[in-house]
Formats: sequence, C-alpha cells, structure tokens
Amino acid sequence: MSDVVARKTIIYILDDEVITVRRLVQALAKDGYELEGFVTAAEALARVSKRPPDLLITDVRLADGNGVEVLQQVMGMAPQTMVILMTGYASIDQAVQAIKAGAFNYLAKPFRLEDLRQVIRDALKGASHARQTAEQSANSSDRFGEIIGRSPVMQEIFKTIRQVAALNCNILIQGESGTGKELVARALHAYSDRASHPFIPFNCGAFSEELIANELFGHEKGAFTGAVSTKLGLLETANGGTVFLDEVGEMPISMQIKLLRVIQERTLLRVGGVSPTAIDVRIIAATNRDIEKMAAAGSFRQDLFYRLKVVMIELPPLRLRQEDIPLLAHHFVTLIATQFGKPAPQIESSFLDPLLSYSFPGNIRELQNIVERAVALALEPVLTVKDLPPEFFFSGARPSEKSSSQLKILEQEHIFEIYRRTGFNQTETAQQLGISRTTLWRRLKQLNLVPDKK
Repeated sequence: MSDVVARKTIIYILDDEVITVRRLVQALAKDGYELEGFVTAAEALARVSKRPPDLLITDVRLADGNGVEVLQQVMGMAPQTMVILMTGYASIDQAVQAIKAGAFNYLAKPFRLEDLRQVIRDALKGASHARQTAEQSANSSDRFGEIIGRSPVMQEIFKTIRQVAALNCNILIQGESGTGKELVARALHAYSDRASHPFIPFNCGAFSEELIANELFGHEKGAFTGAVSTKLGLLETANGGTVFLDEVGEMPISMQIKLLRVIQERTLLRVGGVSPTAIDVRIIAATNRDIEKMAAAGSFRQDLFYRLKVVMIELPPLRLRQEDIPLLAHHFVTLIATQFGKPAPQIESSFLDPLLSYSFPGNIRELQNIVERAVALALEPVLTVKDLPPEFFFSGARPSEKSSSQLKILEQEHIFEIYRRTGFNQTETAQQLGISRTTLWRRLKQLNLVPDKK
C-alpha cells in the first residue's frame, strides 16, 4: 500500500444524485481512502469548514449551487484541499473556467472509475509537490509562498511576514489595487498557528450594509422574511482561523462599530439574535486607500483603525520595484502555459524592455493579464514585442533604444491597418484603438501616417 493511502487520505464526494455519491464512496473506500458523501453544497461546505479534506470531488451542477462556486469557497476555507470537478455537461469553456478558478482537473460524465482513480492519484501527488514547493518557497530568497520579489522592498516585506505570521495580532495591509494584498494575507495565515483552520476572504466594498451584516454575522431563523433557517456568518465559520477583510475602507460606519465590538469582546450577535456567540478569529484587513487620512477626517473610525493596525504592511506599486518585473513575467508565463496546456514560451528582451519602462497602473494584476494574453495568442515559441497588446503602445510606456525601432514599426503598421480598414475614418479608428480622436490625430502626425485615400 502506498504512503498516501496509508495516511488515510480524506476524500469528500459532492453530487446531488444520491446513487452517484453512494457508488463513488463505496468504490473509492476499497482503495483505502477515508470517504464522506454529500448531496448539497451547504452541508459539504459546513463539513469542509470543520474538517478540511485532502480532496473534494464535486459535480458542477448542484441542487443548491454551482461546483465552480463551491471550488472558490473551498479555496478560501481550505486552500490545501485539491478539487476535481465532474459534470454531464462538458464543454471546453467550462473546463477552462474550472481550471483557471483553481480546480486540479475536470472529468466529463460518464467516466470510467479507473480514470477517476488515476486523476485522484495525480491530484494527491500534485498536493504533495505543492506542499514541498511552498516549504522551499518560504526559504527561497526571491519568493515567499505565492509572493514573488527579489527587490529590497519585497525582501523587507518577506522579513515582516516571517516575524508577525505566528503572532496572534490583527494586521492592516495597505497598497494600490493589484499589488497582491490577498497573497500577503494568505501567506500570513499559512505560516501561522491557524493554518489548519479556515481562511475566509470578504470584500467589504461589494455589498450593501444589510448584506455585509448578514454575511459577516449570519442570522437567526425568522430574523427577516426569507430567513427560514439559522445561517452562520463568515466570522463564525472562520472560528479558529483568519478573516481577510478586503477594501475595509469601504465599510459603512455602522458596520465599523459592530466590527470593533467583535474585536474587543471576541463575541458576535447574529442578525436577529439575542445571545452572543464567542469566536476566535484573527482579522487581516486591506485597503487601497489612505485609511489614516480617512480616520483623521472622520470617514473611518479611529478606534477601529488602531485596532486593525497593530501591524501595518505597506505593499509598493510595481513601478517602484521594476527589478521584479522579469521575475514575475517568467513566473506568469510558466503558470499560465500550464493552465492552458501549452509549452511555456521563452521571453525575448524586446518583450520585456517595454514592460520595464511602463508605469503599470494595474500593478501585478495588469502584468499578469498582459502575459496571459500573450501566452494565449502566441504562435511562436518565443514571446517578442509583437505579442504585447496593441493598446499598450498608447499607454505611455517608454521603450528602450533597443526595442524602440521595433515598437515604432509595429505601432505604425497597426495604426495604418485599422485606419485603412475603417476607410480612413478617424473617429471609428480611435474607437477601435481605444484612444481619443485627438490622441489618434497626434499619433498620425508624429508617425507621418497620412495615407493616400485614392
């Protein structure tokens, strides 16, 4: 018997067909795994929050949810859990969506039991490799968990994470959108004593005040019309673990008061409840706003600000850590090529040079999108300047002398082609290029692109 089986690997099966659940549980139990079956997403997620499995096998279409949504919630509660999706409605788009969302693999019904067994073996090997990689990454000089950077400012952040991860204190992460605030929060959780308990992310800017209260605190049965049963909130679900409050600066003042009370008293009241419930959670908050100025101006409670900011981690924008761009680009190329099932292309300096002089208003997230597009559309085994998106050339990037002539030629060809196809209509050309008509006219004049309309 293999080491994996000898450790009694825990596998959960989720499908709204009882017969399917029973058949898979009985079949896989013979392989030495510890199996549990569920027919609703709600009961499966409740069990995951209390006892995360090594592997979850879930149908995509469920009676009370969607397998991809379940996958995303499991990734938040138990990021070490591998997920395999199965469905009778197979499609390439759905498969890509599932894999990009974090699924290990995707099986179309009907499938052979041996095929499932092989995918399970591969997933468990992948989980073992991921754990080893995470451990190696923590000791690597240019990465910490999923955070990548060899610049001095990132090395200081790695040092801070190592120092405070094990401390049971609240942390505030500040940085522009796309700088990796959630990755830092996940690293703090993963290397803390709470790592075996849930990590629950929540975006404070995505909900109304009433929904925030319901999501964070839960509600009692009968608390309002439609509350047919008691619902545990995210704070209660994360008991023993970490709650990541993203965009905390967007939280309404009335909710800030309630959150402050939770932090101070370590208890909460569900909506419609009368008895407080004790909880033990660590709060990691994040914002892309200057929350200290907000507190001084009265738009954010100062007492909550100081409660959250026991330790402050400020993430730099990508434009202030340009030496990390090649490292990040190579990482994304490998990662994305694997997701797409393509060989990872090499990166030519003509692709990197414009990136090094670009301001990246979207930070790392924008860099990842640029690389993802390039890998998806690349026809050659090497990424060059021609694989950068056309709109990139209108964004203010300043190419080096080495790539300047290539960029100018490519820009001229692209503008002329769109201009010709629109019948030399400047308004329509500007719309297709995603720039203003004034900017187009200026480019045409600078590049001397005045075609003969005859």
